[in-house]
Amino acid sequence: MSTDTQHTAADGSTEGRFANPFPIILSAPSGGGKTTIARRLLERRNDVGYSISCTTRTPRHNELDGRDYHFLSREDFLARRARAEFAESAEVHGNLYGTLRSEIMRVLNSGRHVILDIDVQGARQLREAFPEAVTVFVLPPTGDVLLDRLRNRKTESPQQLAARLHSALKELRAVDEYEYVVVNDDLDRAVRQVGSILDAEVVSRERVSGLRHQVEGLIRHLEAEIDHHSSGPR
Repeated sequence: MSTDTQHTAADGSTEGRFANPFPIILSAPSGGGKTTIARRLLERRNDVGYSISCTTRTPRHNELDGRDYHFLSREDFLARRARAEFAESAEVHGNLYGTLRSEIMRVLNSGRHVILDIDVQGARQLREAFPEAVTVFVLPPTGDVLLDRLRNRKTESPQQLAARLHSALKELRAVDEYEYVVVNDDLDRAVRQVGSILDAEVVSRERVSGLRHQVEGLIRHLEAEIDHHSSGPR
């Protein structure tokens, strides 16, 4: 992934660097597609970087340490959490997961927005640590599609599947906590929608920043004029 903070727009133009990058959080019930959307955005945009999460679970057959996760022992994870190294952490299905503050800052300091695919309880913690974060909830189009995606994993026991179903139910009930909701009925469209959300937030924040600068200039001008009239002859 390039560290260039520019990205190519749909019309082929290259957009400029961002002075105030921010985190963008994707949450979804398990099987909702948030990880796939995050990966597509990383492939298509150079102004987005990925924060690699930590976990104590064992790697799956196609996962690599430092690419998919930082795979830690439980002891190492707990020691890092005691040192307040995590912006968010949680125990999910018996395993610990967390996002290192240093990982988020690594991406932000490179001038890129940082995309995080984390669960609802992690998103709540991360919003406290980074209030400027943008939150997006990814919904499957129907309950049947969600169940099919969960069942098609075929890597879990019936007990693990049941636990994921309970987690999916809890996460769906938290959808009102999110600023945006994207329905993942078509992957390419969902990726475009999340990209549009990111672009809209950039424009909005640049506009607010510009307006504040303009207002501050007007205030200074008026204050100087008031001082001039106040110090003049009475």
